[in-house]
Amino acid sequence: MENQQIFSQPMVSQQAENNVTPFFARSRAFGVMVEKELADHIRGWRFVVLVGLILLTFVGCLYVSLSNIRTVFANTDDPDHAFLYLKLITTTDGTAPPFHVLLSFLAPLLGISLGFDAINTEQNNGTLTRLLAQPIFRDNVLLAKFTAAVIIVGVLFFSLSLLVIGGGLIFTGVRIEPEELSRILGFVALSIIYVGFWLGLSIMFSIAFKQAATSALSAIGFWLLFTVFYPFLVNLIIRSLLPDPAYLSQAQVMSYNELILDVMRIAPNQLYTDAATTLLMPAVRSLGPMNMEQMAGAIPSPLPVKESLMIVWPQLSGLLASTISCFALSYYLFMRREIRG
Repeated sequence: MENQQIFSQPMVSQQAENNVTPFFARSRAFGVMVEKELADHIRGWRFVVLVGLILLTFVGCLYVSLSNIRTVFANTDDPDHAFLYLKLITTTDGTAPPFHVLLSFLAPLLGISLGFDAINTEQNNGTLTRLLAQPIFRDNVLLAKFTAAVIIVGVLFFSLSLLVIGGGLIFTGVRIEPEELSRILGFVALSIIYVGFWLGLSIMFSIAFKQAATSALSAIGFWLLFTVFYPFLVNLIIRSLLPDPAYLSQAQVMSYNELILDVMRIAPNQLYTDAATTLLMPAVRSLGPMNMEQMAGAIPSPLPVKESLMIVWPQLSGLLASTISCFALSYYLFMRREIRG
């Protein structure tokens, strides 16, 4: 009995080691692929150009905000005038839109540029076949490409938030409040999710089409559809179908306006703009039309962070669900795709 017990212990430990080793081997291979994708993105010229464009836009908006920050801070009629660091992101003098509005146009281009040739270029060059011939899992290839791009976007936006805080400390000397910091970090997380949607969409096109030019044009076409043509088409169609507002009651007009807003929120850029505006402007209490009864007795004052998050939760969950859906569809197409040399 003693000999049987002694010899049974190495067998159990050997079985446990065999179960643990593939997990660490898979994690090690996944980490190596993520590092490789990070290096490829950082060394690419298109990434440098897009990052330079975003930084140039950010510096220009920050310069305009700092130039007008004294006037904005002294405006006591504005309920948000005391949020100095939030004003650095949202203040403008009319010469250019605020940074969060410009980011709603530039962020999709960043996501598209990082993913439109993720799969088809490697397959056309023959590197995908050689990569999958190695002892790695196929899904790790797609996960590594998505993870590396999200890491780059996260580092970029987090660095921009640090520049906002550092610039405010240097030029104003006012320390940042915890509520402002939480709102800025929430805006950073929202921007990463927004870019993740376009990244997943562009990766899906890179799997669906063999040529990188076709996938890039398809992704840019979707971006132009949601950014430029979709609001125009929605207003044109709904306004032509709805009756004349002059013959409607106030409740009917509000219900029709709510319908228009709901249709507009199918577009991801509208969801991002609504959520970013609510997070960066604490005085925003509603994202829809309000009647006089709802506004009666309301005191213009900033909301707590928790209340603002409750307002933007539908927009945030919609963006997150869209991002997960795009990546899940990309995962499905890639796992069923036949890879040949």
